[in-house]
Amino acid sequence: MVIRGEMRGLAVAMLSLVGAAAAYAHAHLDRASPAAGSMVATAPGEVRLHFTQKIEPKFSTIVVRDAAGQQVDKSDSSVDATDQQVLRVSLQPLGPGRYKVEWRVTSVDTHASRGDYSFRVGK
Repeated sequence: MVIRGEMRGLAVAMLSLVGAAAAYAHAHLDRASPAAGSMVATAPGEVRLHFTQKIEPKFSTIVVRDAAGQQVDKSDSSVDATDQQVLRVSLQPLGPGRYKVEWRVTSVDTHASRGDYSFRVGK
């Protein structure tokens, strides 16, 4: 019976380590401004994405597209100089409508992740 208890403890410890390693394997999007699925009355001047880990500037980008698929950002995406968990891009003046934010990042531990979301400008 002692062996079974030791084996169960070992199994729990191993699963904890696997979970901890998985949690740090990729930079995940933590929050965004404008927020995913939001409706903003005034067009934002930039998109800011906050990730769960520091990201590599050379391998991280944001592209913002209008409903027709045209790029509407200023092609200046960059990691924030004071917070390496923040990726930002400036926007051209936006009119009312739906916009799609597409991002791709590589965390400092070299794992890549990507995603997208939409927001709307208008009343």
